[in-house]
Amino acid sequence: MVAAPEPRPSATTLELIQGSMSAGRVARRSPLLGGLHRVMDGTMLGVLAAVAVLAGLTLHWQHRWTLSFNRLEGTRSLSHRLTESTALMERHLLRVSQRPSQLVPTKVENLVYLKRPSASVEPVETAAMLPSLDELIVKRIRPGY
Repeated sequence: MVAAPEPRPSATTLELIQGSMSAGRVARRSPLLGGLHRVMDGTMLGVLAAVAVLAGLTLHWQHRWTLSFNRLEGTRSLSHRLTESTALMERHLLRVSQRPSQLVPTKVENLVYLKRPSASVEPVETAAMLPSLDELIVKRIRPGY
């Protein structure tokens, strides 16, 4: 009869691995190899820290880029809507105009730039301009929706 081998506890195996790989044992046998082991450990920790910092910076920059891109898209959308509104107003004015041949399409060359009014302009002068603006509006816009 052959005797069955005794089961070994797992702690013994773990102790065997721990004992063979211990840094203290390697440092006693070969101080140069132990120093190299410490340098490599420090280098690995430094690399992990650098990767963590770069990952954080990358996420931060990506977030900032996303915000900037969303603002750009909003600006493009508003610019497009402004262009469409201007074209719609021009078409409407051409349709309701008594003499459409006198109106010219909007071009950069045809634009007239006015200086900002100074602060000394009184509200009375501004109120005098309002009736002339009322004449341009054919249909009254009701307040609200």
